[in-house]
Amino acid sequence: MDKNLFCFGLGYSAQSLIALLRQREPGQWRFSGTVRSPEKAAGFAAHGIAAQTFDGSAKLPQPELLAQATHLLISAPAEQGGGDPVLRQHAADIAAHRGLHWIGYLSTTGVYGDKQGAWVDESMAMAPSQERGRRRAEAEAGWLALHADHGQPVHTFRLAGIYGPGRSALDNLRAGKAHRIVKPGQYFSRIHVDDIAQVLAASIARPNPGASYNVADDEPAPPQDVIAYGAELLGIAAPPEVPFEQAEMTPMARSFYAENKRVSNRRIKDELGVTLLYPTYREGLKALLASSSAPMSRA
Repeated sequence: MDKNLFCFGLGYSAQSLIALLRQREPGQWRFSGTVRSPEKAAGFAAHGIAAQTFDGSAKLPQPELLAQATHLLISAPAEQGGGDPVLRQHAADIAAHRGLHWIGYLSTTGVYGDKQGAWVDESMAMAPSQERGRRRAEAEAGWLALHADHGQPVHTFRLAGIYGPGRSALDNLRAGKAHRIVKPGQYFSRIHVDDIAQVLAASIARPNPGASYNVADDEPAPPQDVIAYGAELLGIAAPPEVPFEQAEMTPMARSFYAENKRVSNRRIKDELGVTLLYPTYREGLKALLASSSAPMSRA
């Protein structure tokens, strides 16, 4: 089978999946997708990825690339007041596409809402308490309707907080932007971007249309613990602890603390056979430090 992955949103997670598929199955995949600017499209073209601009306000300028796809990844965010931009412009095209073997929609664990620190799994109903979670829940329903009504092989992936190269506690500490905000009993779940790629690749290899998966590591943890461990790795003093009530935060940052839950990842292990590369933030941060400290290779 000619394998052709089209990504609505060639962002952080999509790029990690592309790198993994190229590594595991060299020469067997073609890649295309969307970006926000012509400059970004040119950058991807230089790496053999056919990219076109798409912002949800109009249909794709090159719809033939979508028509040629055998696999489809959607990481474009649902928009306030506008819903899912891909469904808005291309739901009918995707519903009628008979050549798709797998569709993956990247959602968020925010669809579960606040559980006051309790564990959540995929059997639980969505009960989002924040606007962004509600938008994602509505988008999930729209994508899963393509499976229920048209037989399309849709899967949804509820991602925990994403970290990885360039986006971690280490980077925030180095930039002097890290804070240890303490809200007793608060947990956040997180996932390394390379483990997101692992889960998506496992699902591609073992499709189960209609399924939803939590994508999180083994250890939900208070955010201040992650910052303290990152500082320890860097050999610097951790920022002082600041009580949540006294912390200066943006409304967006404060809203994350309004939800408190621990996300179970059992399904990705039991059903997809995934063994996480970074089962906790400790392994992930250690690997990021090692890679950033590695000597540059010479041409």
